[in-house]
Parts: sequence; structure tokens; C-alpha cells
Amino acid sequence: MNLKNQFSAQSAAASDDRETSTGWESMLHIKPRQRFLSTAQIQGLHEATLALMERTGFKVTHGKAKEILHGHGCWVDGDRVRLPGWLVEKALSTVPSQVVFYDRNRTAQVVLKDDDTWYGPTLDAYDYLDPETGQRRPFTLADCRKTAALAEALDNFTWVMTIGICADGPPAMTDRLIAKEALTGCSKPLLFCCNSLEAMKDIYDMAVAIAGDEQRLKSQPNILGFEAPISPLTYDDALIDRLLFAAEKGLPQVCYSGPQAGSTSPATLAGTVVQGSAESLLGIVLAQLVSPGAPFIYGAFATIMDMSTTIFSYGAPEMNVMASAMAQLAHSYNIPFFGMSGCSDAKFPDSQAAVEATFSCLCSAMSGANMVHDNGWLDHATLISPEYMVLVNEVIEKVKRYMSGMRVDEDRLALEVIDRVGPGGHFLLEDHTMTYFREIWYSKLFDRSTTADWRAAGSKQFHERLKEHTLRIMEHEPEQLSPETVKEIEDISARWGS
Repeated sequence: MNLKNQFSAQSAAASDDRETSTGWESMLHIKPRQRFLSTAQIQGLHEATLALMERTGFKVTHGKAKEILHGHGCWVDGDRVRLPGWLVEKALSTVPSQVVFYDRNRTAQVVLKDDDTWYGPTLDAYDYLDPETGQRRPFTLADCRKTAALAEALDNFTWVMTIGICADGPPAMTDRLIAKEALTGCSKPLLFCCNSLEAMKDIYDMAVAIAGDEQRLKSQPNILGFEAPISPLTYDDALIDRLLFAAEKGLPQVCYSGPQAGSTSPATLAGTVVQGSAESLLGIVLAQLVSPGAPFIYGAFATIMDMSTTIFSYGAPEMNVMASAMAQLAHSYNIPFFGMSGCSDAKFPDSQAAVEATFSCLCSAMSGANMVHDNGWLDHATLISPEYMVLVNEVIEKVKRYMSGMRVDEDRLALEVIDRVGPGGHFLLEDHTMTYFREIWYSKLFDRSTTADWRAAGSKQFHERLKEHTLRIMEHEPEQLSPETVKEIEDISARWGS
């Protein structure tokens, strides 16, 4: 068998894992992928999840939700609701396998499908690490504007979140205020959370104003609702109000609990995954009963309780183990998975933060997590740092280069150019080199210079380069909405609290 035929045969045999082509030009493109659990283990986790939902069930006090669930075959005993396995599997069969989010220019910015991974920032940070002063202080509304604009400027953040909780706004209005800043200060799709149905309606109205009308928002959504069930196994009334509203409007949403192994979930990783899976699946069931085909994203932030500090750890390797397992569960269900990466228990964007970010970003990509949040979060979910957001953006770019794999074709095998250069030659002046050196990744932050060149350039250490790079990026001016849309949003916000 000659070389071309050999590659063609290998390409055909590996069609489930590789890009293939009938031509020689693109015979083999290897993309790294981690299969964390066996098929039998995935099936075991799924069956245990169904058993938990049927045997133990959930605490649900919402009257309408209990009526809906009871009317579709669930067992309701006071505030305890138990679900038959067949109902869960029926709901899974109607959830779309693909969810698409659009920017304000109606461009498909994020396509959640298969094992494609898209990264974004975080939400609900209490504090802000100011890159100009180096001081930590409460997060303000002005910081929301800055970080939204920063997220727009960072190429590897393809969507945005509300990032922080503003300390300088009326407590009852902060969820609306930060959503307003994110929607007006960044053109990318927004994942938001809020405290009440009224707040969700107000945020929805702002998104409609940006989209143009309700039908366009439904067909080209630029927002995604975030709901967090209470572990273990509790859905509060306000969450269900928002979930049902989003399902009725066709608004994509994610139900994402935070089970903490050893505290609010079993100490075992498998038990925590099962509980977290059940907590997300109840949201899917409710949404599908209200509106079959409602877009939904599955997941849970499953991590450990650090028994020496009692923190909810954002840097534990077990967090990535459980996220990888749940990503495989999502793939088995053929629905998008909401993951996490780029977060750390460190207090500064230091060496610990860089290691934990790199590990988690790579794990998320390797597991095929689809929509990956928390990039830029420090101090176990209390602190946002623009410098860390920029660092993680660079880490993501490096991970994406690794995940792009290696393409093997006739020209890249380079047999002719190797033969022409021959033993003892060099490739610097070859046209082949001029064509392909551009495929190499070059960092904007990481230094590869010699020590002499580094000293000649000012001997700047990494943290100094990171600060300078961050401040340059933060000069970015976000894309502006039309004056008419701005006025409409101002009119909507003028009604808040009235």
C-alpha cells in the first residue's frame, strides 16, 4: 500500500474521531479528546440519577410547578416531589442538541454543540482587584462597565456575564443595574442571573429592545438565564417562577447547582455527580413540560469542601474530575454542558492562579465542555481581577491551539522540501517555511527572548508585563448601541422600583 492509500484507509477507519476528506489535501486532523469514563460507568451514573429522582425526589413548594409535575405522572407528597425515570428520559429527548447565541449584530457568536468549547467570564464577584492600584475593594457599577468592555476586547471570551455585584447600587435593583451595564457595555451574548421574576422580565425587556422585537430575540437570542437550585435537591419558588417564564418565552437557560462534596452533597465524587445531575435535570423536565423543545443547558458546579478551611474550592483537581464526568453525561444525553475553568482559590493572579487556571482550562477543553464560565475568578468566588481575566484569556488561546491538533497532508509532511534541503542544510529561506511558520502560536504575554534581550528590553517580570498589557486592553471602547435603543433601555430602567 502506498503512502497516500495508507492515509486514506486510516482516515476512513477513524471517521468518528477525526476530520476526514475524500481528497489528499486534508486526510487527517487529530483533535485531542479525553474520554474520562467508560460507557458502563456513564450508564451507571445515569441509572443512579434516575433512581435518586424517583426514590428521594426534591423539595418543591411552588404550587403551579407541583400541579404540572403531578399532572405528568410525578408523585407529589406535600412539598416532596418524586419523578418517574421515563418522564426524565422523555424530557431529555426533546431538549435541543444545539443552542446558538447571537451578538447584538445578529451574528452567531456561540454555537453549543458536540464537543466545541466556548469560554466566558463569571458573575457575582463581591470584590474588585484594581489593576491600576493593586488594591482590593468592593465591586462597583463602574467596575461592571470596565469589566464588560474588557470582556468584549478579549478575543477568547466569546460571551459575557454580569461579573460582579455592585456595592454602590440599591440592593433591590443591583441585578438589573449590572445586567444593563453588561448589555450596553458589551456586544457579546450575555448570561445573567437575577433575584426575582420581576427582575427577569425587566432584563428580558432590555434584551428585546436590543434585538428589535420578541420574535427576533427568540430566534436569535442574545441572553441566557442562569438558575441555581439549592443543594441538596431544593428548588425555591423564585427560581421556578423565572424558569417557567424563560421556558414560555423560549429563552435559553441553564440550571446549575453547586453541590459541595462532604457538605451539601456526598463526600464521594460519584455521589456528588449523581446529585448535581439530578438537580439540573429537574429544571430540564419542568422546562420541557411547559414548552417541549425549550433550549436548555445542563450542568452543575460540583467541587469539594476543603475540610481544613471549609471553603468551596475553585482550584481542587476533584472539581475538574467531576466536571469531566458530567461533560460525558451531557454528551451521552446529546445536550450542551455548562462547565467551569480559569478560576482559582488564590488571592492574586500569581503562580498558583496561573497553574489552577491552566489545568482547569485544559481539562474543560479535553472533556468537551461547551459553555465554560468562571474565567477570571479568584479567592474561591469572591474576587474579580482584570489582570487575571487577561492572563486566563492567554491561557485559553494556548489551550485552543493545543486543541486544534495537528493536520497531516501531503504538503505538511514536507518530504519534498526535506529532500531538497538534505542533510546538514537549513529551512530558513524555504518558501515552505514562509508559508507554515504562521501556523505557530506566539504569545502576547509569555516571554521567549534570551536573557540578554530581556535585560535590554527593561528586565520586566511577568506580573509587570501583565499589568501593562491589561491596562492597554482596558482602553478599549465598547461598541455603542444606537441612540434609539439607548433611549428605550433608559425608559425601561426608569420604571424600575415604581
